Amino acid sequence: RILDTCAGAMASKQSAVDLAKFVDKGVHVKLAGGREVSGTLKGYDQLLNMVLDEAVEYLRDPEDSSKISNNTRKLGLVVCRGTVVMTVSPTSGIEEISNPFTAQMAQE
Repeated sequence: RILDTCAGAMASKQSAVDLAKFVDKGVHVKLAGGREVSGTLKGYDQLLNMVLDEAVEYLRDPEDSSKISNNTRKLGLVVCRGTVVMTVSPTSGIEEISNPFTAQMAQE
């Protein structure tokens, strides 16, 4: 009876993130190690492995490797391994805002 419960729990394992609404739409993915990629999400699985088509990598600034530059590199069809995916966001409908905490620190 306990084994049946454990088997049922394992069979219903789901991802905490629902990417179905992003399929065939543009996404921006940040990866462990600082790399950033944008492309059209073509598929994914419960481990967050993702297939991006027409992918573009945003290259780092040569003077400051902690910053991303406006330079890009076309990658084409890419598989992003779920273990290195940090964030996934849509490419449309987002805007960058300033960090409110840096203003507070400057005042102190």
